Amino acid sequence: MKNVTDSFVYLVGHYLFAGSFAFNTDILATNPINLSIVLGVLIFFGKGVLNDLLDNRKQRILSTIQNSEELRKKTIEQLERARDRLRKVEIEADEYRINGYSEIEREKTNLINATYDSLERLENYKNETLHFEQQRAINKVRQRVFQEALQGALGTLNSCLNSDLHFRTISANIGILGAMEEIID
Repeated sequence: MKNVTDSFVYLVGHYLFAGSFAFNTDILATNPINLSIVLGVLIFFGKGVLNDLLDNRKQRILSTIQNSEELRKKTIEQLERARDRLRKVEIEADEYRINGYSEIEREKTNLINATYDSLERLENYKNETLHFEQQRAINKVRQRVFQEALQGALGTLNSCLNSDLHFRTISANIGILGAMEEIID
């Protein structure tokens, strides 16, 4: 930068001290002079604007970096909270799973016990029903045998009894009853 300014000062000083002022129509000779003048003016006046633009750009980049860092920190915090929640949910899921398995085992045991109790009650009911039916059948057979024996005895008695025997049996029974009555009194 210093070289450009020095060249500009040198060229301007050279033409001023040359003593004459005229338009130079040689394009090759005038172009570097014009360029150096334009560049000199741009550097002199544009230096502040360029510095301001670069400072603004630098500030925007720094604020963007700071915002990115803050967002990164917030995101990391959110990630950690999400990981903590995930751990808690996994622990709860394991507890539910363990409790679920133990609850299933408990229900299975209860169901087996209830089924065993039901089967035992049904077996007892079946045995009671069989015993009742056996007793009923035995009683029917007894009644039948008793009726048959009674009818046989009555038939035998009727065939063997005549009125004289009948009269003596009744008298003997009345005598027995009378003796019993005296014993009771």
